[in-house]
Amino acid sequence: MMEDKFSEIKKDIQLIIDNMAIKNFSEASIKLIEVSDDLDDIMDATDDEIVLREISKYQVLLNHLQIKMSTKE
Repeated sequence: MMEDKFSEIKKDIQLIIDNMAIKNFSEASIKLIEVSDDLDDIMDATDDEIVLREISKYQVLLNHLQIKMSTKE
């Protein structure tokens, strides 16, 4: 089940990157917030160290994408 959630998050992050590539920053920003909220929900619902480590990787990536967007807008 957790793999399904992370698979969906990967797809959503790719969508963010795709939107950024075509300069659709508003759509990318909305999706970034949704993914960030999803990660927060998963983090609140688990105490599994492996899952928490995986979440932190995605959070770092989202932070980098957010910074990239804020310098382009």
